[in-house]
Amino acid sequence: MLFDKYRYVVVEGPIGVGKTSLARKLAAYCAATTLFEKPEANPFLPRFYQDPARYALPTQLFFLFQRIEEMRQLAQQKLFQVNTVSDYLFAKDELFARLNLNDDEFMLYQNVFRNLAGQVPKPDLVIYLQAAPETLIERVQRRANSYERPISDAYLGRLAQAYSEFFYHYDAAPVFVVNSEHLNFADNPDDFALLLDRLRAMRGPREFLNVSGS
Repeated sequence: MLFDKYRYVVVEGPIGVGKTSLARKLAAYCAATTLFEKPEANPFLPRFYQDPARYALPTQLFFLFQRIEEMRQLAQQKLFQVNTVSDYLFAKDELFARLNLNDDEFMLYQNVFRNLAGQVPKPDLVIYLQAAPETLIERVQRRANSYERPISDAYLGRLAQAYSEFFYHYDAAPVFVVNSEHLNFADNPDDFALLLDRLRAMRGPREFLNVSGS
C-alpha cells in the first residue's frame, strides 16, 4: 500500500493540470482523509483575474490565512498521523506571491508567510504534475469554472514556468515528477495503476514518470 511509506501526500501543479482529480483518486484508493483547496471561498479571486494589479495582495493573503488555519486545525487534531492526501502544498503559496505581487507587496507578504510557515507540517511525498501551457489552457477552458474564464493564456504560461522553477529547487520532501500530458489518472485505470506501481517502487528523493504519446 502507498501509505505504508507515505502518510501525508500532496499532489501539486499549475491550474488545470489535474491535481484535484488525482488527489481524489488516491484518497479513495487508500481510504485517506482529504484536504482540498477552496478557491471558490476566496471572495477576491474573481476580481483578481479581472484586475490582477489591484487584487493580487488581498487574494494572496486570504489564501495564506485560509491555509494556515486549516493546517493549525489539522495539526491540533493530529490528522497528519493518519493517511492524508492534499491537492495543495503550503510552501507553493510563495510561488504565486512572487508571480503576482509587486516588490513592496511581496516584502510585506514574505514577512507574514515566514512567521507562519514554521507551524506547517511537511509532507512525506509531493507528486508534482506537469503539462504544457497549451494543455493547461485547453483543460481550463473545458472545465469552464466561471471565475477562471478571464485567465489569460500568457498567465498560464508564466505559471507553468514558475512551478517548474519552484520544484527545481524544492527539497523539503521527496518529489515524484509526472508529465501528465498523455496520462489520465481519473478515467484510465491503467494510467492510475502505472502511477501506483512507480510510487511503490520509489527509492530516491526525486524520481520521474514520463510517458510519450502513441
